[in-house]
Amino acid sequence: MKEIPSLYTWAGGQPALEKLTAVFYAKVLKDELLEPVFRHMSPEHSKHVAHFIGQVFGGPPVYTGEDEGSHARMVQHHIGKSLTETQRRRWISLLLDSADEIGLADDPEFRSALVGYLEWGSRLAVINSNTTENPINENEPMPMWGWGETGGPYQP
Repeated sequence: MKEIPSLYTWAGGQPALEKLTAVFYAKVLKDELLEPVFRHMSPEHSKHVAHFIGQVFGGPPVYTGEDEGSHARMVQHHIGKSLTETQRRRWISLLLDSADEIGLADDPEFRSALVGYLEWGSRLAVINSNTTENPINENEPMPMWGWGETGGPYQP
């Protein structure tokens, strides 16, 4: 039986994810709908997001290691932002445009997994952005995303 690579490996590893997020956040800062949300992001923001995605996609624990991040800290960045469905959809659209622009793997299986993760994560971001308290405690593990299907319906 052949070995199935992680999404991280299939995407091209950290260089590909860092290129993706750099191109994406350059677009975000020019977008009238999303720029106000990201106006004050740190210069390292796109790299931290690449590290987060990389770890979620089965790559090395750079986000929780070097970046000293956690699932709870990522969620905390969204608390109280009052994100809208329109912003969420634009965010996904620009990210997928960026993926095409940089030549990220475009086979159906990878793109299905990528879009599935983006839909899942961005919908949680909207939910969490409309709360005042972080629903994730600091000890919760990082999410992991692979090639398969979700484990059932969302239940908060």
